[in-house]
Amino acid sequence: MIRVAALLAAGAGTRFEGPSHKLLAKLGSRAVWEWSLLRVMGAGFDHVVVVTGAVPLPLPDDVEVRHNPDWAQGQATSVQVAVAAARDHGAHTVTIGLADQPFVTAEAWRAVTDADPDCRVVVATYDGRPGPHPVRLHRDVWPLLPTDGDEGARSLLEQHPEWRCRVPCLGSADDIDTVEDLARWKSC
Repeated sequence: MIRVAALLAAGAGTRFEGPSHKLLAKLGSRAVWEWSLLRVMGAGFDHVVVVTGAVPLPLPDDVEVRHNPDWAQGQATSVQVAVAAARDHGAHTVTIGLADQPFVTAEAWRAVTDADPDCRVVVATYDGRPGPHPVRLHRDVWPLLPTDGDEGARSLLEQHPEWRCRVPCLGSADDIDTVEDLARWKSC
């Protein structure tokens, strides 16, 4: 079975009022996006796809870059780019995470990806609370995902909660959306 991960890094990050885009902000020795990519790369996927958009990222050669020209239309367009990449690789699932969530561990990526193959949608939980990233989407649900707007599989899961499988994960789904978020984590 082909294992494909997609890291969404296309948004504008409008709530972050720092001197740079939030993904480029330093968190310790690395930029926020670099921590996220380091984790997904450590999870052992056959293909790691980074969906870019608003800001160019100096990505390494061993990841596949897919630019989303419609990034301003919302996260759904980036999910569609991720699904297209998984389809192109002949995968039955795609595991998707966000580049502004640097505390999602490689173990979390693996746990979600390796969950029950009969589950249509697998979501990470942290300390009993839905993450919801990373999320694994089976190809059966790909045609049902929204094509625009600022959501991934949320409305799909609202319509079909029986499709959701939860997997306990190590790490944290906290994201860096604001300068305050970044400062809080820098002080830890």
